[in-house]
Amino acid sequence: MTLQNDHNPTDRRSWFQRVFLDLAQQMRWSFLPPLMVYFAAGVSGLTSVVGAFFLKDYLDLSAEFIAGLTFWAGLPWILKVPMGHVADLFWKWKALLILVGAGLITLSLVIMFGLVSRPDEMRAVFPLATWFIIALLLAPSGYAIQDVVADAMTVEAVPQRDDTGQTLSETQSRAMHTTMQALGRIAIISGFVSVAAVNIWIFTDAESLPRKARLALYGRVYLTAIAIPVISVSGMFLHTLIQRRKAQKLVNAQPDNETEVNWQILGGGLFFVVLSIALGTSNLVHAQEIVFVVSLLVILYLIKQLLKKLEPSAAKVLIGTATIIFVFRAVPLPGPGLTWFEIDDLGFDERFLSILSLITSLLALVGLVVLRPLMAKQSIAYIVVLLTLAAGVLSLPNIGLYYGVQEWTAAHTGGIVDARFIAILDTAIESPLGQIAMVPMLAWIARNAPPDLKATFFAVMASFTNMALSASSLGTKYLNKVYLVTRASVDPVTGEQISAANYTELGHLLIVVGVITVAVPLLVVFVVQSSRFRTSE
Repeated sequence: MTLQNDHNPTDRRSWFQRVFLDLAQQMRWSFLPPLMVYFAAGVSGLTSVVGAFFLKDYLDLSAEFIAGLTFWAGLPWILKVPMGHVADLFWKWKALLILVGAGLITLSLVIMFGLVSRPDEMRAVFPLATWFIIALLLAPSGYAIQDVVADAMTVEAVPQRDDTGQTLSETQSRAMHTTMQALGRIAIISGFVSVAAVNIWIFTDAESLPRKARLALYGRVYLTAIAIPVISVSGMFLHTLIQRRKAQKLVNAQPDNETEVNWQILGGGLFFVVLSIALGTSNLVHAQEIVFVVSLLVILYLIKQLLKKLEPSAAKVLIGTATIIFVFRAVPLPGPGLTWFEIDDLGFDERFLSILSLITSLLALVGLVVLRPLMAKQSIAYIVVLLTLAAGVLSLPNIGLYYGVQEWTAAHTGGIVDARFIAILDTAIESPLGQIAMVPMLAWIARNAPPDLKATFFAVMASFTNMALSASSLGTKYLNKVYLVTRASVDPVTGEQISAANYTELGHLLIVVGVITVAVPLLVVFVVQSSRFRTSE
């Protein structure tokens, strides 16, 4: 199979051939195992709607505290640095890492099942909020471990030669790696689509159920989610079979490059783990901020060490690219208050939120497929500017919904353009954009990372960009301190009200978030592209 050049101006193939047929032609059986692990990560969304409603209705946790929990839940993804190097060192036993991750995910699901089905028994051991926090930390730990292995598997999955035995050119390799990374995002979103469709079916007429019946329904969802770790483990077994068959066909196969132990990476990772646990269990007011600053310094040091493995020009490109992606992902979000407002004031129930999730996922799939040639051709700076402007425009409908624009539109359209119509329209426009920015960067890493450090490179750069999500969580927490939002919640056993709803400051919060979302990334892109770290990747 010979790859076509998407960047060739004389390419006379039709748009359909470049977008869809070329994607099908680039598919390989070796792509399937990492895609199964990614798909399992997407299926994890099966419990997101249940978790959001259980958190809102039955746990007395403030928006500020929940934003802080998001920070701690993101720590396992930062720990991908030592995990990645461990995966390189023990690559022959990567199946064991997948099993460990599957075990952590299963334990998290079992805890959540206990919370919704046997709250009295769970409360006798620890407070329900404590159990929830434990489950919240276990699940991302499992997914992070599996993600480390899957990232490195994508490098192995892409062949170095075509079907005729010819070595792939730079252009062909870039197209193939872009396709592999795009398919990885597509696999994750396909998981979102699957669970959104299931949630729509599960939550039909759920709003009319009494409290006990609704909690029992939540419990069945968590039991069903046990299928998630089964999928990822099955993907690893398939990968093992494919690699064994590949090794049998190669008569003069070269032995794998042995990875040397990098004590700076392992030591820095161990230091970070100890520091995180110590601060996380302490009563320091600014524990999160200390962990963020120290871990960022550690990761920057590790990046500096890894950059020595690259050519100077490539190192500069990676610095500029990573900086742009970091800032784009670091902008703060409104926090859980927006979802609470949609549930309490706009009447969005579990089924409708599942419909929004399905629309988002389906259109994101279409967007990734259709925009794949753009991702292989345009620079990350161009894509981030496009996404930033789109994000600014797409922040307007939520602001409008808070200030009641749906009342005016409904009155002038015979009730057609109501709150749900606006939410669906906003979701339909927004969904294809959010999954794009990381694909070109992941493809660049897959092409340029040294073979013996593939998992380490993926882990370090992914940890750096995931630090941006921690920065986003901190920014979200600070904004929720300034603009206080509360919601109504009840005790899951007694049904007594714990807190009352107050959304008076949500409008200001949404406006501030919208301004930051547009202004900061555009400024950083301008600075980077005007410097010696300018990126054309």
